Amino acid sequence: MNPDEALEFCARWLPLWTGDRPEELAAMYTDDLYYRDPARPDGIRGKADFLAYLRKLLARNPRWRWEAVETFPLEGGFVLRWRAEVPLPDGREVKVEGLDLVFVREGRIVRNEVYFDRSALR
Repeated sequence: MNPDEALEFCARWLPLWTGDRPEELAAMYTDDLYYRDPARPDGIRGKADFLAYLRKLLARNPRWRWEAVETFPLEGGFVLRWRAEVPLPDGREVKVEGLDLVFVREGRIVRNEVYFDRSALR
């Protein structure tokens, strides 16, 4: 995937992390997906478990805002450098930066690994 294709993909995918729309977001992923983030370091396999995770996660965090900063092409996907604004329960808003490994098959994500420092969210 070239950088322009990756950014176009991110323009459709990242906004789905804002708001409480787990089914719409899960539709961007294959049924046999693998997903991991710092909260789930052992990862999640399969859409049913991923959707259950998203339902809880997005319900607690409906006002996240995500921005693609830069993409780096990989065979079958890309690395995304991103920036997010994360509202906290105490009213503060924290800016976080991180990286995603994103592998795409037939227009949907088959593997998504999220890396960032969670210490700012505590």
